[in-house]
Amino acid sequence: MKYLLSILKVNIVRKNSSAFLLATGFASLLYAGCSGASATTAVPPPPSLPVMKVASASELTYQEYPVAIEGSVNVEIRPQVSGALDKVFVDEGSFVTEGTPLFKINDLLYRAQYNNALASLHAAEAALLTSELEIDKVTPLVANKVVSEYQLKTVKAANQAAKANIEQAKANVATAEINLGHTLIKAPGSGYIGRLQKKKGSLVGPQDVEALTQLSDVHEMHAYFALGEKDFVAFKKQYPGETLKDKLSKMPAVTLLLADDSEYTEKGRVDMIDGQFNKTTGAITLRASFPNPDGLLRSGNTGRVRLGVQHNDALIVPQASTTEAQDKIFVFIVADSNKVKKVPISIIGKSGTNYLVKDGVKPGDLVVLSGIDRLQEGTVIHPENASAHLAEAKK
Repeated sequence: MKYLLSILKVNIVRKNSSAFLLATGFASLLYAGCSGASATTAVPPPPSLPVMKVASASELTYQEYPVAIEGSVNVEIRPQVSGALDKVFVDEGSFVTEGTPLFKINDLLYRAQYNNALASLHAAEAALLTSELEIDKVTPLVANKVVSEYQLKTVKAANQAAKANIEQAKANVATAEINLGHTLIKAPGSGYIGRLQKKKGSLVGPQDVEALTQLSDVHEMHAYFALGEKDFVAFKKQYPGETLKDKLSKMPAVTLLLADDSEYTEKGRVDMIDGQFNKTTGAITLRASFPNPDGLLRSGNTGRVRLGVQHNDALIVPQASTTEAQDKIFVFIVADSNKVKKVPISIIGKSGTNYLVKDGVKPGDLVVLSGIDRLQEGTVIHPENASAHLAEAKK
């Protein structure tokens, strides 16, 4: 700039003094303008960001646990005697009532054993009658001293042995009758028949690895789920009552989510808590029972049970106002002089699009709602009312 001024002065002096004065003034103004532009830099205003005041409210959140579903009766049907299957009276998936015949094992061997036991009983009864007749014959002879008393004692002992033989023969008859009865396998309860693992003609026995089939009573279903020790402590604190039985009776109904995430139409109740924790998993098992009037659920179904948890005076923070780093969740709150401060928060649950916060913020704190990806610790902002910001966004 100084170089430019000197050139102007030299050139103008060569012409006339008036022009020299005019050029000198113009150059001075030009120099002053250039110097001011370089010395003064415009400072941008702090960014205007929407904020919201942290408030507390009572919220109901839900926790979900995977469940294994079984019928109220779920038993294996196994043979108690060995033999070939002569008949299969039911089909897979059919509904049967208690006492309905399911399978028939060939009973020829067991019927013969029963008849043999019955014949042994009759022989024992005849031996008893003979011993009684012998007593009747010997007794007067001993009285008249025709024979010795020792002979009477002998026949009486034989009579006692005959009575014992009868008891043994009756027991053998009962055993043979039981085995014969076991050749006809009946339903121990009402329910649905599962897969038939053995067909007609198969050789079956009590030592078989596979059961003949399974019977499931599904008018009421039991959903079993597990709680860790911390969750169980929180579970006990959540519901009123002095004992666990009282707490279960005052629990609200629970929801069953099926494998496709749809809700089962019937509500259930938690009605059982296991007596001890599993030492391997460190969890305790609970049972929720659901009515199944239409038979839509079957044993072996899976799903999730949803438990409601009431949070009183929980702090509410929108999820959109949070950022995550190193497995921690942070929010920016407005501190002194409108400087933002990044603080970690502890989450205890979710309700819609909001987090329920345990600690990290307190009621009345101003939380920055948006633009947090551009913020740094200590950044100065111009806080805006969140409701005004939302109204502007809707326009």
